[in-house]
Amino acid sequence: MTEQQKNALLPAGLRDVLPPDAAFEAEIVERLVASFAARGYDRIKPPLIEFEDGLLSGAGVALAPQTFRLMDPVSQRMMGVRADITPQIARIARSRLGGAPRPLRLSYAGDVLRVRGGQLRPERQIMQVGAELIGTAAPAADSEIIAMAVDALEGLGIEGVSVDLTAPRLIPAVLAEYDIEGARAQDVRAALDRKDPAAVAADAGPATAVLTALLAATGVAEKALDALAAINLPDSAARERSRIGKVVSLLQVAVPGIRITLDPVENRGFEYHTGIGFTIFARGVSVELASGGRYRVPNGSDGSDDGERATGVTLYVDTILGIVARSAAERRIWLPLGTPSADAAALREGGWVTVSALEEKSSPKEAARQLACSHVLGDGGPEPV
Repeated sequence: MTEQQKNALLPAGLRDVLPPDAAFEAEIVERLVASFAARGYDRIKPPLIEFEDGLLSGAGVALAPQTFRLMDPVSQRMMGVRADITPQIARIARSRLGGAPRPLRLSYAGDVLRVRGGQLRPERQIMQVGAELIGTAAPAADSEIIAMAVDALEGLGIEGVSVDLTAPRLIPAVLAEYDIEGARAQDVRAALDRKDPAAVAADAGPATAVLTALLAATGVAEKALDALAAINLPDSAARERSRIGKVVSLLQVAVPGIRITLDPVENRGFEYHTGIGFTIFARGVSVELASGGRYRVPNGSDGSDDGERATGVTLYVDTILGIVARSAAERRIWLPLGTPSADAAALREGGWVTVSALEEKSSPKEAARQLACSHVLGDGGPEPV
């Protein structure tokens, strides 16, 4: 390997995005953000790096293992490179926008960097697009966020979109009701994650009947809700069950025909959520296109208070790019040296991408082909290459 080749290597999980992929990514990002803006979500742009104590507070605590850290040479304080944008939006909501009218509707787009990638998503630098609805506990907020994400994805031409709902607080409520805690609670939680009723029964004791009933109440939303309704749940869990039913009803009105499934015991990926969580899929795609759910924005600096209720969604642009059809090839025209600027401007106003020659060429069409132009500007106007 030459020194030049060695210097061109990038760390695992990082890559250069080249033409035309970079332009395609930018187009998709702007279409998604525009879809949010059309529904009243104002765009916000947090910094890539923040002080560690702010970045990893509140919802950001769960992201500590995925956060790159470095020392700020100016302040001599530790800083972190964001691994997710949602905690930054929460910080801005409680500080810079603390006095703004509620509910806050905010959207964002930007790169995040993670210590390691996953099996299905090995990239460590990821483009995120998302939206947050802060300052309301209404079930209509959950429905609005989910329906907006579904509309945005379908607006890109993605078909077969479906929503999988989960309730991360149901199981903790049941475990607390039966005084299951510590290592025993972890064992029960692991058995539920594996969907293993025998292992649940071995560790759950008197809670077995409720937990295995919850484990069985998985599937299409209508049937799952019927199964949930027959389970004797603690008050806090029963309130969450009622909320799920309201959100499902609202979604069926907002996005008629959408396939909604429910998994009341799923927890992985929703560790910092305080209410309904969701994942959005599309037919024929093995990984999620978006995910999100309920969380709290602490009002106090130590995060000890309950804080504001919020819900949000993050769309995974890398996955979306792989399934969205690309636009028709742009009209790209090569302009001979000395082409009047007014003529070039008129072509651009007509939808052409203009590429100007920087020196005289004996074969304009060959020069145009080398620069991926479909036409050259001749005496009579655009001519095919």
